[in-house]
Amino acid sequence: MAEVEENPNAVVAEEESIKKKRKRNRDKKNKMVTEKETKKAEVSEDREEEENDVEEQHNELKEEIKKEMKSGSGIMTTELFSSLEISEPTMKSINDMGFQHMTQIQARAIAPLLEGKDVLGAARTGSGKTLAFLIPAVELLYNVRFTPRNGTGVIVICPTRELAIQTHAVAKDLLKYHSQTLALVIGGSARRAEADRIAKGANLLVATPGRLLDHLRNTKGFIYKNLKCLMIDEADRILEANFEEDMQQIIKLLPKQGRQTALFSATQTKKVEDLARLSLDKPVYIDVDDGRRRVTNEGLQQGYCVVPSAKRFLLLYSFLKRNLSKKIMVFFSSCNSVKFHSELLRYIKIECCDIHGKQKQQKRTSTFFEFCEAKTGILLCTDVAARGLDIPAVDWIVQFDPPDEPKEYIHRVGRTARGEGAKGNALLFLIPEELQFLKYLKAAKVPVKEYEFDHKKVANVQSLLEKLVANNYYLNQSAKEAYRSYILAYNSHSMKEIFNVHRLDLQDVIEFL
Repeated sequence: MAEVEENPNAVVAEEESIKKKRKRNRDKKNKMVTEKETKKAEVSEDREEEENDVEEQHNELKEEIKKEMKSGSGIMTTELFSSLEISEPTMKSINDMGFQHMTQIQARAIAPLLEGKDVLGAARTGSGKTLAFLIPAVELLYNVRFTPRNGTGVIVICPTRELAIQTHAVAKDLLKYHSQTLALVIGGSARRAEADRIAKGANLLVATPGRLLDHLRNTKGFIYKNLKCLMIDEADRILEANFEEDMQQIIKLLPKQGRQTALFSATQTKKVEDLARLSLDKPVYIDVDDGRRRVTNEGLQQGYCVVPSAKRFLLLYSFLKRNLSKKIMVFFSSCNSVKFHSELLRYIKIECCDIHGKQKQQKRTSTFFEFCEAKTGILLCTDVAARGLDIPAVDWIVQFDPPDEPKEYIHRVGRTARGEGAKGNALLFLIPEELQFLKYLKAAKVPVKEYEFDHKKVANVQSLLEKLVANNYYLNQSAKEAYRSYILAYNSHSMKEIFNVHRLDLQDVIEFL
């Protein structure tokens, strides 16, 4: 076969062509790399500027907050319960309960209520308003000699089952030396048993709105035509829970003639004002919080810590492990988050109990009383436990998930440092993107300072936790549900300019939320 001779010029030309092509590719690649690096540098510079802005704003906020760290006035007065013109059985009960001096709301609200006047009271949680309306209620029943055959003379409406249970317990103590009868009606309890108690004659009835409306409409033998007094506690909370229509129906069904009404609320919203107009007649207005320098309880030390999403649970775990001798409440944004974190903590030998809206009422009630009676312990909960409940001697309130607004923050931390001379602590977890929330706390007269923590001392159990969740089917499913609920709760936040779900690093979030 004849050999094919190569043309040297053609080869050279081809080599030159290849060199030029390679050069063009190199130039193009270098240009792309340069553009990419420039863009990366610009992004890095923008991010650095943004971080510097956040840091600068954070420092400014800290300086402003330091200026606001001044104590407000106490809630107690020098006025004694013994100065009230009340019956001997009621006074004896008050002495048994260990009370001598009245709080501000008690000193200002009891007298007009004893005179039969309608009252609109603005008082924060922990101010002692439960006794402020129950003492006049008990006195009214005693003075008119109410008996079971007269039916119901006083109705007290509470926003949550737990608060209703607690109010019922206080009423029971006040009625200790009286002959008048008492009953509790709340959602989740046995309706038939409640109906039987009502039919037998419940002189003082403590209720949640939905269940009360049910009994007013459907329970035969419910005698409420002789009603003398209606007490509405935590009215703002009742209306926030979408009971506005129920409340309107209740007010319409109850007799208006000769009825005294008192409405207490921590905040005076338009809905509260509308309900007041519907239910009250020429009320005496009492505001014990007017002009206060701070709206949270005296003796409460409040702080926040800035922690990346991926480190939040590790910090919580370390904090709880070091404070096992304390009584602590930890707040989460969803029922599924409470469920998952309580399961996870128990798996890693941190004993805790939990309360959330998906539990049956009997479980919630037993857990609530169990935690009340405990001297130490950890309770994980949603905001269902935040408002109005009086849980004794809570040392720490930890807000793992930030509240929806400053008002909810105030309700949460109101679980500690309750009463004159009481002490307590509150800790709020914030990721760097959420620091602007501090401005709103400052505007709401909430003094908080930064608590710094040593990252090196935070327990590094991340790999252990990841293996645990990966290998446990039920824990794994619970984690997924908690993640979905956390994202949904975050996305529905009312302060979207701060709590923006699109700014979250979801990979960091998923590392134990």
